[in-house]
Amino acid sequence: MSESRAVPTVVVGAGPVGLAAAAHLVGRGLEPLVLEAGPRAGAAVREWAHVRLFSTRAEVVDPAAEKLLAPSGWSAPDGSVYPTGGDWAELYLQPLADVLGERVRYGARVVGVSRVGRDRVVDAGREEQPFSVLVRYGDGAEERIVARAVIDASGTWATPAPIGGDGLPALGESAAGDRISYRVPDLKDPAVRARYAGRRTAVIGSGASAFTALSSLADLAKDAPGTHAVWVLRRGIGGDTFGGGEADQLPARGALGLRAKAAVDGGYADAVTGFRTSAVDPGEDGRLVLVADDGRRLEPVDEVVVLTGLRPDLSFVSELRLGLDERLQAPTALAPLIDPNVHSCGTVPPHGVVELSHPEQDVYLVGMKSYGRAPTFLAMTGYEQVRSIAAALAGDREAAERVELTLPETGVCGGAGVFEEPAQDAEPAAGGCCAAPSGAQVVRLGAGPASGGGC
Repeated sequence: MSESRAVPTVVVGAGPVGLAAAAHLVGRGLEPLVLEAGPRAGAAVREWAHVRLFSTRAEVVDPAAEKLLAPSGWSAPDGSVYPTGGDWAELYLQPLADVLGERVRYGARVVGVSRVGRDRVVDAGREEQPFSVLVRYGDGAEERIVARAVIDASGTWATPAPIGGDGLPALGESAAGDRISYRVPDLKDPAVRARYAGRRTAVIGSGASAFTALSSLADLAKDAPGTHAVWVLRRGIGGDTFGGGEADQLPARGALGLRAKAAVDGGYADAVTGFRTSAVDPGEDGRLVLVADDGRRLEPVDEVVVLTGLRPDLSFVSELRLGLDERLQAPTALAPLIDPNVHSCGTVPPHGVVELSHPEQDVYLVGMKSYGRAPTFLAMTGYEQVRSIAAALAGDREAAERVELTLPETGVCGGAGVFEEPAQDAEPAAGGCCAAPSGAQVVRLGAGPASGGGC
């Protein structure tokens, strides 16, 4: 145990940021061990393989990873192309994991992290003890791995937020589970397409994932008469509801918002504002009725797509002394920089080891998980995080505290999108506040000026 470099740094998750962390550690002469619960690299990304990113390939390839891949004969795909999640996993993440070789273990679920011989209560000798990582494998076998540091890049994909406007599941949500999805539907899949074709679907959420679902359902409606969406927003409609439009420095992200606006303008979706769902009631005809906390009820729907955000799973790091913001569940120093109650989506600065440190030394939450419940994360941000952390673990504090990333102005608060080409003739959305509740009302944007906003 005296030779700290002989003990690996455990990285939880073989997604984009976890694999980038491993690449940076290797580049610093440190030994990573990546533990991935899924059967392949990018397991979560593969679950939204049909969704197109709003960042180009050049923006979602980490520089240290690219350097590690180069000797293998890997050739970088066209950097100007916008990949799907499937492209990202197959053409970049899996090759990177293959190069890392035995440093990546699949079917290895981390179920607990602590200090060797110390639960979270014990002070004595705590910082001198390495970490104990409890791993459960697919065959049921378990193992304790000793680690000098832990980088948790497990993300938030597995813990979607529920329907309820108070953060709790709505009454009846569980009972109606067979009619509710928490993912963007893949309407190119014949079975999924049949589920939504000719039916009325409620889409709950206000981010890029909701935009994606709305635009996809609008496309389906053109081929399948009777298909209609009801867009349920907890806030009102204001200048920034559809994102940054043509002013967004990520053009594909701006185009995504404009496509969602076109879906509403074209009558393929109705927008219901100021509606905080408290219950899902079964209708007399077997359909579902959404009920607001003030008692108002929407017209029955056949399906519900819930895209209200994601949450971090903190259960397996509960024996560690983490400093987390009480609202966002993000690191205490990072939370003020990403708080959606305060910041517009374009004001989140790059950050690294300083903002990501905890009272428990040498443990870091990175990537989507570091943002807790905040929705403004970009892959480039995660790559900068792990570059900084790897430098700190290698003892290069100057490099760790140096900022090496310039982020584009954001126009949409989180999520990935699907699009073809950015619209050239659509009106850009004006800037404004990120949230403003209003009284519930149905708004057909194509029929007149938007109302109900509070921006």
